[in-house]
Amino acid sequence: MNMKLPKTFFGWTNIKWLIKEFIAMYSTKDSYFSKKRFESSLAFFGAMGLILAHAYHSRNEITNSEILTDAALLFAIAGYTVTQIQKEKKPITPDAPVKDDSDSV
Repeated sequence: MNMKLPKTFFGWTNIKWLIKEFIAMYSTKDSYFSKKRFESSLAFFGAMGLILAHAYHSRNEITNSEILTDAALLFAIAGYTVTQIQKEKKPITPDAPVKDDSDSV
């Protein structure tokens, strides 16, 4: 009996492509993915996981102020991540002066 598996996205070809792109992302080759975006997303999801784990493990004695602090921290991290991604998207024109961020706080 010859059974065919249905075509899905998570086929071996796509898994190999994903691995090759991750390797290319950390090498000098061009990659489909942006290293900055990948690392900032990883940091965001890591922080979100830590905050949610804190809320879950202290769910019996957590206070409203702790919940509010956790939510504020999540919004701050998300805002920072979006700001960094938007900075990366801005096109640089040859006539525009280059802004030096080393003086800003």
